[in-house]
Amino acid sequence: MKALRSQQWFGKKGKDGFIYRAWMKNQGIPDDEFRGKPVIGICNTWSELTPCNGHFRELAESVKRGVFEAGGYPVEFPVMSLGETLIKPTAMLYRNLMSMDVEESIRANPIDGVVLLVGCDKTTPASVMGACSVDLPTIAVSGGPMLTGHYRGKPIATSDVWRMSEAVRSGKMEEEELRSVEACMCRSDGHCAVMGTASTMACMVESLGLTLPENAAIPAADSRRKVLAQLSGRRIVEMVKEDLTPAKILTREAFENSIILNAAIGGSTNFVLHLLAIAGRVGVELNLDDFDDLGSKIPLLVNLQPSGKYFMEDFYYAGGLPVVVKALAEKLHQNVITVNGNSLVENAKTSSCYNEDVIRTPANPFQEASGITVVRGNLCENGAIIKPSAATPELMQHKGKAVVFENIEEYHEKINDPELEVDASCILVLKNVGPKGYPGMPEVGNMAIPKKLLAEGVTDMVRISDGRMSGTAFGTVFLHVSPEAAAGGTLALVENGDEIEVDVANKRLHLFVSDEELERRKASWQAPDLGYDRGYVQLYIKHVEQAEKGVDLDFLKGKSTSVVLRDSH
Repeated sequence: MKALRSQQWFGKKGKDGFIYRAWMKNQGIPDDEFRGKPVIGICNTWSELTPCNGHFRELAESVKRGVFEAGGYPVEFPVMSLGETLIKPTAMLYRNLMSMDVEESIRANPIDGVVLLVGCDKTTPASVMGACSVDLPTIAVSGGPMLTGHYRGKPIATSDVWRMSEAVRSGKMEEEELRSVEACMCRSDGHCAVMGTASTMACMVESLGLTLPENAAIPAADSRRKVLAQLSGRRIVEMVKEDLTPAKILTREAFENSIILNAAIGGSTNFVLHLLAIAGRVGVELNLDDFDDLGSKIPLLVNLQPSGKYFMEDFYYAGGLPVVVKALAEKLHQNVITVNGNSLVENAKTSSCYNEDVIRTPANPFQEASGITVVRGNLCENGAIIKPSAATPELMQHKGKAVVFENIEEYHEKINDPELEVDASCILVLKNVGPKGYPGMPEVGNMAIPKKLLAEGVTDMVRISDGRMSGTAFGTVFLHVSPEAAAGGTLALVENGDEIEVDVANKRLHLFVSDEELERRKASWQAPDLGYDRGYVQLYIKHVEQAEKGVDLDFLKGKSTSVVLRDSH
């Protein structure tokens, strides 16, 4: 076995060793725990301000049991936690900051391997980005989805929030009724119960090989979630002995497998940003076109909201992600190692599907092609994306006049205005909600339908922005337009009444304005004054990269290793 890193602290003699051990012993730790046992860090994203991760204290205890059983010593430590539902202006602004917290916490401390407790949307990619930058043996344990909600005899979950919100705006539902639904939907521990971003991230880490099989779908309230956590605690000790690090797991082939599987499950568009950012940390070449080339022709096999009918709880009972892996085995790289030492395909060999209406076969898919489609054109020179499985087929090829909102405040001010000049054929355009422009790239791309059109029965429109949308949302929404408006992209120059054509089949997003006119508009354009002149947000605006590069900070690209350059004492 490779020499334990933790012994650089606890194995020292003299004053330094005394200080490292003595202050740990005030917690009642026997001396033999410091004599060559692998020290396993449990990186806990528990917080009462992150409701999706509110059960992680208990989950950490299960991990600890497994670590002790395998002969390791567990040490739990907190890191910044990002609660998607509460944090302002957007959790995405702080994903990179949290990744720095994770990275530096792991490197700076006497840790030989790490278990990442992850759940709410950004806690998963941020934790993985930080841990794989250090590259110590790492295993992830997701917190699991909520149990399916029920309201008046019908199953409900997060995607229904968008439907019910529109019902309130159109007068079909009272605000008090909406309030009564709250307790019916969020009725257990866990993250969103649909294939939103949190569930997509849980599938992502399993498909990348960073978790034990079945991690993605076990409900938070199911006792088998604790079993998986305990088994993960056992396994990380063995990974330390084997020196099985993320760099050996996160190969180009692992990323390709993940893209293919994300298409098959109808995963969130946010997957693109987070996978690109992780690839950037481990030095794997990955670009926007890979998501199109690898995923756009993959059939949608999983019939879950928001693209389909069912919920994460149903997905687990039907067999979970291993069933999808087995169904697509011929399209996947066969020999990509995972944290348990087997390949993704090997881990899925014994899986069985128990409900073929929830998990279809490639011969009988829910949709023939899904994934993420990348579009390009003079409106998005560096690309934009759309999730076809969540869109309206009739709007995938459409031409209409732009109704422009310069920022989110103008959008909120005008969207319900009965005097807004808009009809169902128009295209809603929202600017300055990108990485720099908001800042932080919020989930506002799935703009609400203008109130007066809701009253006419309109349920979908083409929408374009440089922002993101929630993985629980749906609609014919073009996202991640790059360069963003605040960086001087063509999006910044769009005016009310400009004609725009979207053509998903031909992967085109075109603004019918001449180059000469665009140059004239560009000459008078001024970058927005965001009002930030200090602290992390100023650092973020200065160094954040555009959507096609993963929205990471430019100085965080590449590995940092686990080496501490300066010793203390």
